[in-house]
Amino acid sequence: MIFVDHTHLGRTVTGLERITLELFSATSLAPLALRPITASGTLGLILAQQIGVPLRLLAAPGSILLAPGFPPSIPAIRIFGARIVPYIHDCFLLTRPQDLSRKAALYMAPAFRRAVTTLPWFLVNSRTTAAELRAFCRPDAEITLYRPEVRDVFAIGAEAAARAAAMRRVERGGRLDLVALGTIEPRKNLGAAAAIVEALRSRFGWDARLHLVGRAGWGGEVDRLKDRPGVVLHGYRSPEEVRTLLAEAHVFLTTSHDEGLGLPLLEAQYAGLPVVAPDKPVFREVLGRSGEFVDPADPVAAATAIDRLVTRPQVFLTAAADAMANVDRWNADARADRAALIERLRRWSN
Repeated sequence: MIFVDHTHLGRTVTGLERITLELFSATSLAPLALRPITASGTLGLILAQQIGVPLRLLAAPGSILLAPGFPPSIPAIRIFGARIVPYIHDCFLLTRPQDLSRKAALYMAPAFRRAVTTLPWFLVNSRTTAAELRAFCRPDAEITLYRPEVRDVFAIGAEAAARAAAMRRVERGGRLDLVALGTIEPRKNLGAAAAIVEALRSRFGWDARLHLVGRAGWGGEVDRLKDRPGVVLHGYRSPEEVRTLLAEAHVFLTTSHDEGLGLPLLEAQYAGLPVVAPDKPVFREVLGRSGEFVDPADPVAAATAIDRLVTRPQVFLTAAADAMANVDRWNADARADRAALIERLRRWSN
């Protein structure tokens, strides 16, 4: 029997919840039979994690638990660790303690550390996450790649090529729209993105706008960003509204300190946008040769790279072609991951 922890579902659908729905549903791992463990509300989640999950594993001795949201409680890990397989999105809880909220530091980080240092098998979303995890886990731990296949969630791919052909290039001094997606929190390093936009405005004369799309997280980042020149805070928006913003944008920008994957970058590539990202292993893994890589800590140099990028002849046609080739590459690898995992789980259940 294969249990799947769905206790964290039912609230705001962020990247973590979307991965659970898309990679750990009955259809995504068919023909395997999955049995989800659900919960309602915060109290229900805590009770399910602390009591419900251990009771399910106790009642079904030959079962396994896939934990795509967050590793179960420390008692469950201690007792049933050999049968718990977490999906590791990143190692941020261990590698960047300075960017954690109080809840994350006191409750989430200890359980996560216990899981990654003791459990025998992990699923991961990227080779970069696998390499980071290897520094913490047991020497004999098995790490299995299970990358998500990227869909055109904003239904924009059909018009990307025509839009790129019509845009051609922009003229320096005109409007330049950059979009960033994700929760507004310290980890995303959006102050660096705002500084890059300020440099585009002051150094190169662009009427540059940074459109930030995502719910307000912890750390007061929204208050620090709301009065920065060119910054437009949109809050959480529906896929249809995000589609409109992407259709009107020139560049997709991320300045995150770190990511386990960076799924929005791939999703934005359906819009055919040039993607500008930090020069770090995970972004090179995700974008391949289709990205423009910068150092967010040097906003003038990053702005110079963006200015050079968007004034390049045929830049948007080239970006659209490179983006779709990159998405095709990624999705082929993701389909292979899925087939391999299904076979691995079938051997376990047999």
